[in-house]
Amino acid sequence: MNAFANGAGPARAALWGCLLSLAVVAPPSAFGDVKGLSKMAYGETKDGEAVDLYTLKNGKITVKVATYGATIVSIGAPDRDGKVEEVTLGFDSLDGYLGEHPYFGATVGRVANRIAKGKFTLDGEAYSLAINNPPNALHGGVKGFNRVVWKAEPVESPDGPSVKMTYTSKDGEEGYPGNLATTVTFTVTADDALRIDYEATTDKATPINLSNHAYFNLAGGADATMLDHELTLAASKYTPVDDTLIPTGAIEPVEGTPLDFRKPTAIGARIAQMEGEPGGYDHNFVLDSGGGKLAFAARVHHPKTGRVVEMSTTEPGVQFYSGNFLDGTNVGKGGLVYKKHYGLCLEAQHFPDSIHHPNFPDAVLRPGETYTQTTVYKFSAR
Repeated sequence: MNAFANGAGPARAALWGCLLSLAVVAPPSAFGDVKGLSKMAYGETKDGEAVDLYTLKNGKITVKVATYGATIVSIGAPDRDGKVEEVTLGFDSLDGYLGEHPYFGATVGRVANRIAKGKFTLDGEAYSLAINNPPNALHGGVKGFNRVVWKAEPVESPDGPSVKMTYTSKDGEEGYPGNLATTVTFTVTADDALRIDYEATTDKATPINLSNHAYFNLAGGADATMLDHELTLAASKYTPVDDTLIPTGAIEPVEGTPLDFRKPTAIGARIAQMEGEPGGYDHNFVLDSGGGKLAFAARVHHPKTGRVVEMSTTEPGVQFYSGNFLDGTNVGKGGLVYKKHYGLCLEAQHFPDSIHHPNFPDAVLRPGETYTQTTVYKFSAR
């Protein structure tokens, strides 16, 4: 994510600055008087579907969201000196997102995270899913919500520029039951926060677990890992996993383990204690709030730049992932090669594989019910 990598720093930094400037001044003519919201053509999928890119500007941050995968393409946020730089991993064009990548910025579903063996039984009926993360199903399947084009429309909101994206997942899509009508609304508020509101209804009982898979590196384009970032998690417990990252069903305290982030701790401080390959964190943390109301979940601080992102959510869990599987395969923004631990994810969620664990919060949506979730990422600097 480094604008200064490989000797081409000044040119890349200038390019990023220009792109941010264009994002800020892009005319919102298509939306009348919706201040801070603009839209541009972003390209087409391999099937010829048009993809648009929406830019939301408010306060000191700029957020770009594509209709392909309801994907957060970019977040520009200032450091303690007011310098605005890119703080998420991703690509410079749609082509990168159309290729293979580890869900950079994507809305993931119908069920985020893993389902053991890609199988479950619901109301006496057995269902089989694609095994796209052997031996398990991951993030909705081969063509999950991250691989479809969402419909988008501007939303009048007193909180700031807002865009609502909708997608209906058909009964049987990727093996899941029921027609699931889904809405994800992105809003950038005047206090430098990105709020994501999710809503869904179904005509048949179905598991559901929606989330966003943004990768953060608050160094602002630095060619470096995020191991020097300090993490705080409002979680006294976590769900241990087996060697395929499926929860065992236990809920255990973080105290005395390298997963204790109740006080600000550098991510790299104890990461070497995490056993197994590829090494690092990829765990569901049980939030002390218990879910159901918007509450503080996590905070990440980068001491060098002063940048902070604070996460609040209505969900009962958050998956902290330290970019363990980033291996240099993906060349991202500004030509930077994304290596291990170059980004971190904080994914608001119900617990992984909840469908197989009655002691976990229920993650089944039934006809007549409405699934809702709100997650907020607030940016600041100190």
